[in-house]
Amino acid sequence: MTARPEIPPAHSTASLRPDTVVVAGGRPAPEHDAPVGPSIVLTSTYRGAGGLDGADRAYGRYTNPTWEDVEEVLARLEQAQQPGLLYASGLAAIASVLALVPAGGCLVMPRHSYQGSLALAADLESRGLLTVVTVDVADTGEVVAALDAADLLWLESPTNPMLEVADLPALLAAARERGVLTCVDNTFATPLVQRPLEHGADVVVHSVTKYLAGHSDVVLGAAVTSDPGLRDRLKAHRSLHGAIPGPFEAWLALRGMRTLALRIERSSASAGELARRLQEHPAVLEVRYPGLPGDPGHERAAAQMDGFGSVVAIVPAGDVGAVEAAVDSLRVWTPATSLGGVESLIERRRRHHEEPRSVPETLLRLSVGIENVEDLWEDLDRALRAIDR
Repeated sequence: MTARPEIPPAHSTASLRPDTVVVAGGRPAPEHDAPVGPSIVLTSTYRGAGGLDGADRAYGRYTNPTWEDVEEVLARLEQAQQPGLLYASGLAAIASVLALVPAGGCLVMPRHSYQGSLALAADLESRGLLTVVTVDVADTGEVVAALDAADLLWLESPTNPMLEVADLPALLAAARERGVLTCVDNTFATPLVQRPLEHGADVVVHSVTKYLAGHSDVVLGAAVTSDPGLRDRLKAHRSLHGAIPGPFEAWLALRGMRTLALRIERSSASAGELARRLQEHPAVLEVRYPGLPGDPGHERAAAQMDGFGSVVAIVPAGDVGAVEAAVDSLRVWTPATSLGGVESLIERRRRHHEEPRSVPETLLRLSVGIENVEDLWEDLDRALRAIDR
């Protein structure tokens, strides 16, 4: 199946700002008595006879109108010229992009990345399908030097969980000069804070599970590109590998996206305030947050992002047992993996065996939600002070 044509301007959101797009996008045509919100289309196939072309839906593994509503909004937010592609999970979207690397090719990626990306890349390398080169993404020279042998440059910025910030314009330009395909995982920033396609990225991926859906109730992923040929290849991989989302999950994600701008505004403000306070906490050895003036990534983040996000990383004093006991004592924060929901989550990342050994054993990743910041602080302060006794 070929790609759908470029997004039509009719009743679209082409001229609207992102915080309006998340509310207005993906809705039915403005006709009399039309529903305000989109429907959930539950079907495995579509009526039709004769030959098929790219405009035909044909079968439920190829597309669904409910997916298309979300894909339209994602494209608008990322300023893409092609509709996005929704996947069954963030890792399914990642797998689709990594499949673009030719057999025996070279993948360059940050040493600190989403552990699912690292684990998948390692699995592909172990089977002889590609070679992986990991780099310090904050060291522009090191990344550029690795591009001479690369087929795909994979970027995260800020990185998970160390919150390093890459010089996206410089790295994407260097990759383009060398003919290297590029993909940016934009999950942490969201398109409201950062739009990598504007800096020259070929593909952007998201774990829609996180900020976009925003309520910790769906597992979905997405890939977005302006290149119709790349979109065709990604869509073919999604269809052939069955990495498709459910219509109900897609509908939930779009409903969650309606409040994305408000959630990002609230959680980012709280994250900045908590990061400032944590810098002075006696039980905290290190705080990483790009919004702090002293953070190594602050200047880059301020130059290329429209905010600093809602994730904070801290390294508390004390051993693993003391830190885990502190996390377990929290009452407002939820000890759990994932991020980007309305609730604040906290996790010691090295509890995952796949997490790189360069991540400190006691590092805690804080995904700041939309609760009252004083309640979040009081809960966190109490737990941390127990470590410091």
